[in-house]
This record gives sequence, structure tokens and C-alpha cells, in this order.
Amino acid sequence: MATTESSNPREIAQRQLEKAAKILNLEPSTLNVLSHPKLVLEVGLPVRMDDGSVKVFTGYRSQYNDARGPYKGGIRYHPQVTRDEVIALSAWMTWKCAVVDIPFGGGKGGIIVDPHKLSKGELERLTRRYAAAITPIIGPAKDIPAPDVYTDGQIMSWIMDTYSMMTGARTPHVITGKPLEVGGSKGRDQATARGTLLTAREAFRAKKLDPARATIAIQGFGNAGQNCAVLAKEILGGGKVIAVSDSKGGIYNSEGFDVAKLVAHKAKTGSVTGFPGAKAITNEEILEVNCDLLIPAALENQITASNAARIKAKIVCEAANGPTTPEADEILYKNGVTVVPDILANAGGVTVSYFEWVQGFNWYPWSAEQVNERLEEKMVRAFHDVWQISQDKKVHMRTGAYCLAVSRVAKSLSILGVWP
Repeated sequence: MATTESSNPREIAQRQLEKAAKILNLEPSTLNVLSHPKLVLEVGLPVRMDDGSVKVFTGYRSQYNDARGPYKGGIRYHPQVTRDEVIALSAWMTWKCAVVDIPFGGGKGGIIVDPHKLSKGELERLTRRYAAAITPIIGPAKDIPAPDVYTDGQIMSWIMDTYSMMTGARTPHVITGKPLEVGGSKGRDQATARGTLLTAREAFRAKKLDPARATIAIQGFGNAGQNCAVLAKEILGGGKVIAVSDSKGGIYNSEGFDVAKLVAHKAKTGSVTGFPGAKAITNEEILEVNCDLLIPAALENQITASNAARIKAKIVCEAANGPTTPEADEILYKNGVTVVPDILANAGGVTVSYFEWVQGFNWYPWSAEQVNERLEEKMVRAFHDVWQISQDKKVHMRTGAYCLAVSRVAKSLSILGVWP
């Protein structure tokens, strides 16, 4: 009987885990532990609005697994945040940290809100209320949040300051993704994109293709997508960006874009749409553009069973979390499309977050060159670890990445044992 495709991120995360567990012959008791978050906190957040009224927002923090180290994961502000989504994202963070072999577990947070509808004052009051609510369960040796969808360095600074005030000590290493002026790390703003492109480069080389000749389509033009466009020539040694999109639509030009002018256009108008000399396309059409490298850098469930067969890219490198459903994975694999999965491809962000945490503990910043060099070392090694497993076990790279990550977390669990 055919499996009905699900868009529920928690169900997708569980299916991916179970597939790896079957290949690994994981003990049922270990799989049972790895199938559940250790803690999910839901909080009501009363906030006084600018007009004097009080509105109550709902926030979450999911702490999935800490067998390999403190929980680590972003906080997103979005009207479609759900409990299941936050749990799934915290599970993916657990596997992501294990894939790149950094000593963190997985966590994730979110608030159900459209931050664009709040004033700066309302946004600060909401953030500080949330930070106060989660302060009992976070800390530099417990759970270290970071930015995610619609959150940024300013919001992280408010969280750090609130935590520091409540605990009575300045604590920059309770949070990552901060501005440099308050303990952030050089290279953090481009880390996700840099890591994505480093794994893309290695995928081209593994398939004996020239990354310098790549044509590139990018769905999503926020931090990750925009920086992928900016850094492509540096990291791939060439290539041209022929299609990009954001929430308002997309553009295409087979001759490629002048990325600097495109970034300036986005900054001026708020969208990539309307860029001179470009053909308008939709966010759905950009996925099916004839290109060598497709970078989904938007939201979940973009490549599904309904469109996977029409994907023409040779390599899909997931800068977003969960953009490809399990059914689509199988279609792409059968069609010879190499998918570098999110838990590997976009792990550059959490890797440099780890570097920022280390710098915070030592109160000693690294140079941008040190950060980028160590990031490249981590990402390249992780890619080849996953590639080798996928080749040995004859599975696609997502399953290979899960096998690597799950085996590492399971090993830690077996050593630690079950308390009490």
C-alpha cells in the first residue's frame, strides 16, 4: 500500500530516523529514546503593546537530545510556528551537530508571531519576556540558542542581556549569532552559506564535475540564499547565478546575474522581483529551472512527490531545513540527482556558532581567516564521511548522513547509560 506523503515535519523527521535505524540495526530501546525529545517547554507570553493593551503570545523551546553535549539550536519568530515543527527542528539539530562532529545536542525554539507587525519596542518586550521564561532551562553548559527565521543579532543580544540580568553575570556564551560588539564571531553571518557552498563544491568534485562551470538557482534570498549568491564565485571558483527568488516571487536570466547589483536591488526595493533584464518566475518554477546546482534556501516541504520528477539540477544542496520530503528524496535518487541534505549542507551556521561559543568561554576572539579555515576543515571532512557511507551502503546522502549521525548519538547514549 502506498505511503501518503506527509508535510508534518515531526512525522518526516521520525521516518528519516527510523530508516537509518533499520540500516544500522539499532536496538529498539535506543530507537525509542531517540524518537522522543527530552523536554518541550510551552510558555504563554503576555506583552504590553504600544497602544496599552496586553496580548499573549505562545512560545516553545524543545530540547531533543544532549548525549553529545549541551542543546544547540535557533529561535524562530513566525506565524506558522507549531509544537511539532519545533520538535522536528530540534531533532534535525541533534543529527546536524553529530554529522559535523561538534559537541552539541539539538534544541530549537519559536514564537507564534509575525514580527513584521510589531514595533521595535514590542519586539524587544516580547523577546525579553520569552528569554525570561526560558532562562531556567538555558545556559552556556545547558542550552545555547541562536538566530533562525525572522530573528537576528539584535534579538540574540536582548536574550543574552535578559539572561545576564536574571543570573547576575555577563554571559555572552549563553547565545550565539550576536553582533561582534557584544561577543559575536567573525564569519558567523555568512557561515550557513559558506558551508552550503563548500559541500556543493565537494559534491561536484565527487561526481567528477567542474564546480567553476556551474549554473545556480537559489530559492529564497534571505541571509543564506543571498550569501550563497555572493560567495559562489569565491568558493566554487566560478559559476553563475541564473535564478533567484524570495517570498514575493522569482527572476531568471540564462546569462546570469550581476550579483552585486541584484543585492543592491533587493536592499532598495525589498525584493528580487522587478530586477532589470530578468524574466519573472514563481517560487515553484525556480525549483524546476534547468541548472547544475539548486539551492533551496526558503522553508520546509518545497520539493515533494508532485514536483521531484521535474527537478533538472544535477545537485540539490539544502541551505533550508527540511525542504525535501522523503518521497521526493527517493524520486531524486532514482533520477541520479545528488541531494546534499540539510543536516550536512547548512551545518556551517551551527559550526561557527560552536566556534563563537568557544570564543565566548575563552573571552578571546578569532580572526575571520581562522574561522573560515576551521569551518572548511569541518565541512569537507563531514561531506566525505557522509559520501563514503552513502556509497558503501548504496543509499542517498540523506540516509548516509542520518546513519553517521544516529550512530554517533547512539554510541554516546550507550556509554552514558540510562539514569537512574
